[in-house]
Amino acid sequence: MDVNAAVAAAAAIAGLCTGVIAMLAFRWSERDQARPTRTSLHTDAVLPPGVDTVLSVLRSSAVVLDESDSVVKASSAAYALGLVRGGKLAVEPMLHMARDTRRDGEIRQVELDLPRRGTGRGEALAVSARVAPLGSRLVLLLVEDLTEARRIEAVRRDFVANVSHELKTPVGALSLLSEAVMDASDDPEAVTRFAGRMQIEATRLTNLVQELIDLSRVQNDDPLEDAEPVRVDELVAEAIDRSRHPASTKQITMAVGGGGPGGSTADLRIWGNRGQLAAALGNLVENAVNYSPARTRVGVSARRVSAPGGDLIEIAVTDQGIGISEKDRERVFERFYRVDPARSRATGGTGLGLAIVKHVAASHGGEVTVWSSEGQGSTFTLRLPEAGAGRERSSNGPDRVDEDDDRPFDTDPNAEIPAPEVLP
Repeated sequence: MDVNAAVAAAAAIAGLCTGVIAMLAFRWSERDQARPTRTSLHTDAVLPPGVDTVLSVLRSSAVVLDESDSVVKASSAAYALGLVRGGKLAVEPMLHMARDTRRDGEIRQVELDLPRRGTGRGEALAVSARVAPLGSRLVLLLVEDLTEARRIEAVRRDFVANVSHELKTPVGALSLLSEAVMDASDDPEAVTRFAGRMQIEATRLTNLVQELIDLSRVQNDDPLEDAEPVRVDELVAEAIDRSRHPASTKQITMAVGGGGPGGSTADLRIWGNRGQLAAALGNLVENAVNYSPARTRVGVSARRVSAPGGDLIEIAVTDQGIGISEKDRERVFERFYRVDPARSRATGGTGLGLAIVKHVAASHGGEVTVWSSEGQGSTFTLRLPEAGAGRERSSNGPDRVDEDDDRPFDTDPNAEIPAPEVLP
């Protein structure tokens, strides 16, 4: 009896021990399965201390890869550029660079053109990629977007090339004409003729240099530093006075209208730099005179229009000239672009006037638009913020114009300007 009891007790103890061991083994197995392996460590915890913080403040797109080429860390900019997809680096050349750097530890850098995501036009995205080892088994990829920098550099190169070409033309003409004067020293009539041509080329060169200076100034200066309320009627008078002589030579009538009752623009004021605003409006009026046939009319109109962000002053310059074709309207504000190069040479145009107008309008928080019909004429419209004093006019002032009315003032060159003041 005692022997059987002892055997039963021993068996119970053995079974209990076996159960405990089995339970411990099961729990150890589950813990071991839950423990991350070297290839599954795709979290921020594998990054060296401080690296995550540094990557978050970098302007470049950052991607960290482990030894299996899986993405451990990637910035939002990297996803936006399409570098990372599905937890993998999606750009093969960068992936090859990362593998080579992981193998030999050397830092590599290359510039690539990548297809831009979301556009079906085949536009390229210019980037600079730099790969460096990060610790013993991670690789850091930094990608800089160079697209905008390349675009600006291309614009700068084109500008320098255009300036060189434009300067070379009058300078070369002056050189040839001076030789002609020397050869014709015994012919007073020829000397007089060549001297007149030299004056024309010298004037063209002076105008080009001055407009280059003006363009550089409006691009670099902040107009709000010297901003003040500027009366529209004074700007209009100054612009018309600037073109009065060429207009009278061609028998072109200059008409001013708009504003309040009776055609007055005295209560209209613009907030901005007076010199830049005068130059912009002067360029528009000068272009209208230069591109208008003899015995036609150039009109300058001003009005106040309502806008969600505050009232705007709209100044329109209308001519009865040759007009602008539809394909040229989008490019007339480009530097050195001329609708009719032959006519521009005849009038002394530099191709910078409208570019200056565009920069002045943009820097003052406004815009310039063009309406044109070939053979009928053109209307260039400046829309600029009104000065605060202009918004405090009395309730008996001029009626507001519906903000949804986007038609240019006097789009029909034959239409009458309200209450015009004709200037001979």
